[in-house]
Amino acid sequence: MADTEPQDAGTAAVLDGPRHVAIIMDGNGRWASRRGLPRAAGHRKGVEAVRRTVRAAIECRIPYLTIYSFSSENWSRPAEEVDDLMGLIKRFIRRDLADLHRNGVRLVVIGERDNVDPELMAMIDEGRALTAGNTVLTLVVAFNYGSRAEIARAARRLAARAVAGEIRPEDIDPALLEAELDTRDVPDPDLLVRTSGELRLSNFLLWQAAYTEFVFLDCFWPDFGREQLEEAISQYRGRERRFGSVLQRSAG
Repeated sequence: MADTEPQDAGTAAVLDGPRHVAIIMDGNGRWASRRGLPRAAGHRKGVEAVRRTVRAAIECRIPYLTIYSFSSENWSRPAEEVDDLMGLIKRFIRRDLADLHRNGVRLVVIGERDNVDPELMAMIDEGRALTAGNTVLTLVVAFNYGSRAEIARAARRLAARAVAGEIRPEDIDPALLEAELDTRDVPDPDLLVRTSGELRLSNFLLWQAAYTEFVFLDCFWPDFGREQLEEAISQYRGRERRFGSVLQRSAG
């Protein structure tokens, strides 16, 4: 089950640095179009931004970083663009996996395995196995991921357990459902960042983001790096997390 902060905390806390940062990497296509370049050029620059951000997360001592790399809805994009994205992911694994491993990064991939190129899936599994013991940074890659589908899968598994007599329907609570999510071994995000100025979640971590702080940045993803990450963390530190409670201030 995900190691979350208590939802019923009696007091709010002024925030220090986030333990888990999740990022919706948005704006590759618009970055390219504004420069008169094909969308593929924006995606290639986006991979460079991933590299910068992973390094920055390590330097900032962030234990968990989740990136929304490919949603289950992205299959509806033109076939040429999807093929290019799959190629970029393969090249990223081939080129960067050894470096990630040397730097103590553990790779976790969430999302559905259906419709994924078996060669790519085998590469992902190899990366997960190679880095399983690393502890510096857990890099969670949301690939072929959609949050509604994730929650539906978890509900189906609980329903099957109820039919099999393993649990009673009345036993099902948020903790049981959370234990069936793809992120069950990852703490909920403290901070969620979206680039490109869009103000929506786009079916990303809907359950996990119940008490997450959101920061929306105007920069496109290819321009993202340590400076933008630190800006988002600075905004986060200026807030108070209440988890539904009322802030209690000490007298005097």
